[in-house]
Amino acid sequence: MRAGWIRLWQWTACGGIGLSLYAGWLTFDDFRDRAAGERDISAACDGLVSGAAVMDLQGGMLRAKAADSPRSRLDADELPGSCTVYKVPGPGRTTSLFTLTVRVSDTSTPLHRIGDDSTLEPFRDSHDSHDTRKSDVTAIADRRPEARPIGDGTLGRYGDWYTTVRAECGPGSRATAPKLLNVTARADYDDISAADRERLAHIARSAAEELTDRIGCRSHLPALPDQQLPSVPSELRPARSTDGSCRWFARHVQAQGQGRLPDRALATPDPDASPVESCLLAVSPDQVGRIADGLPEDEHDSASSALTHSPWWLRTASFFGPEAHTVGYDGLGTDDKTITAGTAGHASGAWWASSVCDGKPALHTLSAGYTYDNVLGARTLSAVFRAYVDDITKRRGCTHVTYPAAKDFRAP
Repeated sequence: MRAGWIRLWQWTACGGIGLSLYAGWLTFDDFRDRAAGERDISAACDGLVSGAAVMDLQGGMLRAKAADSPRSRLDADELPGSCTVYKVPGPGRTTSLFTLTVRVSDTSTPLHRIGDDSTLEPFRDSHDSHDTRKSDVTAIADRRPEARPIGDGTLGRYGDWYTTVRAECGPGSRATAPKLLNVTARADYDDISAADRERLAHIARSAAEELTDRIGCRSHLPALPDQQLPSVPSELRPARSTDGSCRWFARHVQAQGQGRLPDRALATPDPDASPVESCLLAVSPDQVGRIADGLPEDEHDSASSALTHSPWWLRTASFFGPEAHTVGYDGLGTDDKTITAGTAGHASGAWWASSVCDGKPALHTLSAGYTYDNVLGARTLSAVFRAYVDDITKRRGCTHVTYPAAKDFRAP
């Protein structure tokens, strides 16, 4: 009997040792796979990011891989460029995880785009396949909410799923360095946590710091704020009580009346040092109905579409310093057209004015959603844009303001 117990204990001990060895082998295998993923990510992004930091996104993972396509692998010597990373949840399965994008100002493609191009649309279509039918299209900027400045904005801007760090290449930079570069770290999955938002900000800043050093761009990158970056609001508020970057519009409506103007706004903080500032304005379904009552019968289709796939909106945006030299619009079948700083004009649903702020060029713009400029009319549109430009140039202490001619506000 005793011999039987001894044999049972021996078999149990051997089994435990075997299981321990197997668990150790699995742990080693997981460690090896994660290390391989980290190396692959770093190589694909040309050493600009920490593979470990990327693999810590979305709660952390054991297996990830970079895209195999040369177009999805970044080369710091050939900018612009990007790298893409996938999570590997199981054999033969991948899901989108992360993209790092580097864009530079010294190309034919401007860093900033304005106008009524569909890619700049802030709202999802009410028939969008990802949503149930929406009864209020402009309630939430669920496609393109306004980015918020990081700190005072000189380091860059961020959204809930991305951070863009900017770097101005100043005196002492290598001749081949661009005047301005943007490094964007983007999460390619839904429900980004506050912790991941912080990780993206650190990844973007670290990549920008490494890149500027490598390409000989002499630039000072401010530190990230000590406090956590808050989530980015996407719900529009009543325009009459808006503040921040849309405060000027609240004052304009109070002074001039509502008329056919937007009754909703999505503002951002407006620190005076920020090189980019924007304000989104939109028309609610109730306001669409009121406007439609005053439209000719042949224009009622425009009001109907404003409730579904072609909402009425305006966006004002200003760009200061190097940013003012890399603003453009859709060239209608050709490459994007870059606006020359110091000019004023109109094209593709966009209007722009110029000024000089703190000795540097500035560009002030207004974009209108498709058909909404016709609904407002030249007189109203011109008055709104002038109110905006007057406000921001006064607030920023700008001079040499150049406005578009009155004819530019008439529909082509």
